[in-house]
Amino acid sequence: MINATIYKIYYNIGLYYLNKTVILLKSLGSQAHMETIEEGESSRAGKLKDDEEAEDNGAREEPDEVNKSRTRAARPAPRENLKKAEQMLIEAFSVFYQKLRLLKSYSFLNVKAVSKILKKYDKITSRDATKPYMKMVDSSYLGSSDEVVRLMEHVEATFIKHFANANRTKGMNILRPKAKRERHRLTFSTGFSAGCIFSLIVALAAIIRTRNLLQEEGQAQYMDTMFPLYSLFGFIVLHIIMFAGNIYYWRRYKVNYSFIFGFKEGTELGYRQVLLVAFSTGVLALLCVLANLDMEVDPVTKDYQAFTELLPLILLLGIFAVLVMPFNFFYRSNRIFFLTCLFHCMAAPLYKVTLPDFFLGDQLTSQVQALRSIEFYICYYGWGDFRHRNNTCNKSGAYKGFFFIVAVIPYVSRLLQCLRRLFEEDNPEQGWNGLKYFLTIVAICLRTAYSIQQGQIAWRVLAAISSAAAAIFCTYWDFIHDWGLLKRTSKNRWLRDKLLIPQKKVYFIAMILNVLLRFAWIQTVMDFNFSFMHKQTMVAVVASLEIIRRGIWNFFRLENEHLNNVGKYRAFKSVPLPFNYDKDEDKDD
Repeated sequence: MINATIYKIYYNIGLYYLNKTVILLKSLGSQAHMETIEEGESSRAGKLKDDEEAEDNGAREEPDEVNKSRTRAARPAPRENLKKAEQMLIEAFSVFYQKLRLLKSYSFLNVKAVSKILKKYDKITSRDATKPYMKMVDSSYLGSSDEVVRLMEHVEATFIKHFANANRTKGMNILRPKAKRERHRLTFSTGFSAGCIFSLIVALAAIIRTRNLLQEEGQAQYMDTMFPLYSLFGFIVLHIIMFAGNIYYWRRYKVNYSFIFGFKEGTELGYRQVLLVAFSTGVLALLCVLANLDMEVDPVTKDYQAFTELLPLILLLGIFAVLVMPFNFFYRSNRIFFLTCLFHCMAAPLYKVTLPDFFLGDQLTSQVQALRSIEFYICYYGWGDFRHRNNTCNKSGAYKGFFFIVAVIPYVSRLLQCLRRLFEEDNPEQGWNGLKYFLTIVAICLRTAYSIQQGQIAWRVLAAISSAAAAIFCTYWDFIHDWGLLKRTSKNRWLRDKLLIPQKKVYFIAMILNVLLRFAWIQTVMDFNFSFMHKQTMVAVVASLEIIRRGIWNFFRLENEHLNNVGKYRAFKSVPLPFNYDKDEDKDD
């Protein structure tokens, strides 16, 4: 009874909006037609009148033409308005048609569920209750009504007539887009790129071993200059690989990540496509490393080879060029989506904060070392240090100042996003979230100050206290708010009521790893030094651990968001329409 009532309510709502849309289409179509006729008639009449009065009223032609041009300019262009309304209606029709398909599936699954329940009941009790009960279900409104099917046919006919020029194939491809098929060449390219990365790593290790590069005089100089340049690509590739793993497990456990991020249907990338981007970048970076392994300076010019020294910069500029390339090539819609979210993060308080925006902001907070590597690129190549492979950046006060600024930019962006949501949504929780980022900003500044002025106990104590406070607060926020775990009253003890992963131990392991990786900053305060590991290598390892922690955080954050959407029955985002139905209702009343 309840299911049939819900079914009928959704049907009536859909029918109401469809009728409104059809009325709007007719009115817009007739209006555009009349305006076209009026413009044609007026132009013809004006032309005849001008021919008749050309000799007598020659002096009046100029002001008349000026007045006509002014009135035409003052009148809004109907074609532009119609085009905008048409795009809005196409999107609304597509979403509405998908809702009808879900409603049809809802009806079918409920009838199927009753049938299976009755079969199980007959099997256990040895009674023949299926036929009379199924006869009752089939004759009910839920089982016998075909109004949704007729409404879908009505939507199809209306859409094909008004938006597809009576081309049914074209219209149905828009209303019911086909799922993208995974191509074999994508799988081959991904596997080939992965094999190339493995081969290049083996070749790199063999070259270093056979040429004994770690023992040469230029090894320390190489680690201080070239290693930070190439480590940037390592951070990027690792983060993309973690995101590919997130997509794989989101799909495996039915997390609707495309809806959560707001991707257009059919444009979201699969994990193979993301891995192809990561492996391709990794192959190019490793090729540059192999071409730039020279440790000795030219004895004549006392310089290194200019071309090989410029390889990291060329690769970085190439990646940036592909990212901003306007052509419809290499996942254009996803690149535009990423750049839009990135711009919203940079201009945080000026735009309404959506989940993709603050999700990307959180990713950037785990790429602080990558941002510092970009700062080093500007200093190293801008000041000409690459010719002699010298690192004079640490001696510059401006570089040290920007070392602070670059590190806190992602956290300041997230803080401003939280403040905007606090004032817009009037949600006190966003204030506490902003406090979390403020504590992290203080901790990063103090740790950076201690790394620049090592040996001072005061800076060390302040850095340790602030970092511990920020880490504890952030860990609490991860577990309670972002992941929705540690609920005492939950039927899954210390977790939450609904879990997508059946193995509960996975959640406890993830929490333990989050704590351990969250406190990786201890190395920067305690000054752990290993004889077999260079300082820059230790910095890269700590930054990689934070990226891995972020990858783990991503899965459980979106899992919690997905469960909240399911609990609140959110399967579609609201679609704007080119009319105000509230006003129309008031007029009807």
